[in-house]
Amino acid sequence: MVTGRLVNLGALRRNPSRPASVRTVANYRECLERTARDVARHGLELRDLTPETAAAYLRSRAGELGQKGLDMHRQALQALLVHVSRRLPPEGRIEVVKTTKHERLTGRAYTADQVALIAAAQTPRHALATDIAYAAGLRAHELLTIARPEEQPPHHRPARDEKFAGLPGVDYTVAGKGGLVRTVRLPTPLADRLEACRRPQPVRVTDRGVHYRSHYDVGGGRLWSSSFSSASKRVLGWSTGAHGLRHGYAQARMEGFRGEIPYNDARETVSQELGHFRPEITEAYLR
Repeated sequence: MVTGRLVNLGALRRNPSRPASVRTVANYRECLERTARDVARHGLELRDLTPETAAAYLRSRAGELGQKGLDMHRQALQALLVHVSRRLPPEGRIEVVKTTKHERLTGRAYTADQVALIAAAQTPRHALATDIAYAAGLRAHELLTIARPEEQPPHHRPARDEKFAGLPGVDYTVAGKGGLVRTVRLPTPLADRLEACRRPQPVRVTDRGVHYRSHYDVGGGRLWSSSFSSASKRVLGWSTGAHGLRHGYAQARMEGFRGEIPYNDARETVSQELGHFRPEITEAYLR
């Protein structure tokens, strides 16, 4: 069975040379489950794949996956061939395949008015998650990790004085990529709504195979992302995905800094608020 083959990928997290995060392992598992279904149509199993047939499989999907998706599938297959089937040596690599899919050139950002329409078309639990994600620029899984700073102290990171400038409210923390815990800020009325959903005791919630400690009964993860996209299509006729809320946050913050501080300083500040390691990553959010 596919799941029986994939469970061994947990060994990646214990690889001392390059340990993978829980999120990475979950992403690899999702990619490999899709690959297993595809190759099964040709009478193959994951264990039958070689570096050459894996590259051929990636080429077969180059027209439907963007570069990020192709790279994730390649890394997952590479991990499988190195750590499970051992058809690649530890330093081995699968051929890099370039996407032929037409990439979206327009921005993904949502405006405040659009977010309000989408939230109104969701259940109260998911609507609150949408409002929070837009107000703080959160990723889908980060919504599941919201906590008070004394419950989940932020990791120490350099921060500009302008961080959260012009954003009065209440500070919380979330756990982002790689387990990085950072501070986020919510407007006081939104924080009040969040506190009304506080759980008596934290509970463990699971999303995409990853376990989180949840202090608040709000939407998040895959279920919320699906709710957001469906509501966006119903009320707007289109969707750029829940990640478009982070784009909207970034663009609104950059606009607020216009004329106040130099562009690169503003970009660095927004990058810190979004939990990015490099300011230049934020550039993709500003299209």
